[in-house]
Amino acid sequence: MRAAVLRRATAALLLLASLVAAPAARAQEPPGAAEARGTALAARRAAAARIAFGDCPEAEGLPASVRCGTVTVPLDYAHPDGERLRLTVSRAAATGRDPDGGGEVPGQGALVFNPGGPGASGLYFPLAGMVPAWKRLAAAYDLVGYAPRGVAPSAPLSCQRPEEYFKGPRPAPAHPSAAYKRQRAAEAERYARDCAERAGDALRHYHSLNNARDLEVIRAALGERRLTFMGASYGTYLGTLYAGLFPSRVRRMVFDSVVDPRPEHVWYGVNLAQSAAFERRWSDVKRWIARHDAVYGLGDTPREVQGSYERAAAALAREPAGGTVGPAQLQGAFLGAGYYDDYWPHRAEALSAYLRGDPQPLIDQAGTRPPEAAAGAENAGAVYTAVECNDAPWPTDFRVWDRDNTRLARTAPFETWDNVWTNLPCAFWRAPRQLPLDVRTAPGELPPTLILAAERDAAAPYAGALELRRRLAGSVLVTERGAGSHGVAGGPNVCVNAHLEAYLLDGRVPARDVSCAPRPEPRPRPRPREDSGAAGRGA
Repeated sequence: MRAAVLRRATAALLLLASLVAAPAARAQEPPGAAEARGTALAARRAAAARIAFGDCPEAEGLPASVRCGTVTVPLDYAHPDGERLRLTVSRAAATGRDPDGGGEVPGQGALVFNPGGPGASGLYFPLAGMVPAWKRLAAAYDLVGYAPRGVAPSAPLSCQRPEEYFKGPRPAPAHPSAAYKRQRAAEAERYARDCAERAGDALRHYHSLNNARDLEVIRAALGERRLTFMGASYGTYLGTLYAGLFPSRVRRMVFDSVVDPRPEHVWYGVNLAQSAAFERRWSDVKRWIARHDAVYGLGDTPREVQGSYERAAAALAREPAGGTVGPAQLQGAFLGAGYYDDYWPHRAEALSAYLRGDPQPLIDQAGTRPPEAAAGAENAGAVYTAVECNDAPWPTDFRVWDRDNTRLARTAPFETWDNVWTNLPCAFWRAPRQLPLDVRTAPGELPPTLILAAERDAAAPYAGALELRRRLAGSVLVTERGAGSHGVAGGPNVCVNAHLEAYLLDGRVPARDVSCAPRPEPRPRPRPREDSGAAGRGA
């Protein structure tokens, strides 16, 4: 009897000891272990449920050829049975037809795309199959896009009322006063507070590591054993994290316009490098405009073009065009020209027309967007801010920002302070920060991957592509030399597209890094007659 009691007492003590020890053992787990278990569970559930594709949300305006469905993911992967989010996914099925008339094409599963941001939606990616450069890929692949967590309609995140989002007209001082810095810092602190109050505790779960885990769940929900993925801009950072977290799940991966993945650069250092690169790109724009002075009349040297730009900015500071376009809106319009060559003729036309007395083209291109666009813009801004602020530590003392950017603005005034105002809420952020993943793969750990980059890209400076090339064993870099458009895949460069198709269709990468000649520069459009009333309209 005593022996039985003793055995029961001993068993009870052992059980109690195990219950006490379990939390301690869990506490000693490596970082991310709970999230890894939660991701595996969410992926199994998604693989069993799959995606029921049907009509797309009417608000997206997608054609009937594109079908949509949802994937359920945990808000917090460490607690997969807690609150969940529904991510919207879009798909255009592979056509299976060789566009060159060669008969049927075997299907290769899904090609999943992320367009960057963070905060951009990929729901429109399946429409790429209608573009000639994508038709061979659309024959072999289901083209799949999705709205990442927080991006409408995937549980949209918001930090302020949409009607408060567009602020115009605004100044854009290249060397702001102390008073103006205090004003913008106060606005950034208020925005960070509003994000925390509107999103609550959920705010902490909008970050890149969770975006990568979401991508793994989407892979499973699509029924793909391994993932074929293309990421552009921020999408390359997402792809890098996926490769680090789930290397055995990678089939093929394309990184287009690469974000520097060094943990110590995410994201404060990335933005400093971006500001410096935009100054070089702004010089490219001015040189092009100067070469076409006969068309635009803005000066035949970059210095003279800069003078024309500054005259317009000063005039807009005195009297905003249409009541909405001030110096900051002018700067934003020409920042877009730093992203895409195709914008150069339109922006030059608008600046030329404004200085000749016709403000309408500039209002059309740089004016405050209609109210119906405010909700989408506010949502994209909220997701961008939440992801970047949550992803990594940022300086919390404005004096650090002031020191670094005052120094940088001496040589790169065009974009530096605008970039500060965009990211400054991160100095006052109230959610905890992640530690960036240090991704490095050994030979054979990943299949070959393809990196695409333009040498003079400002939004994703070329150094990031070189860094990723060093970090991913077996990767190959294709460079568009002397070019700077952001995003090179599927564009007008035949050389780049040939390498993209060879990789995605046949799994072939070049034996070594290769260079492609730049795409042709845009052509200026002849200036309309002064009495036409249509100078430079449209963007």
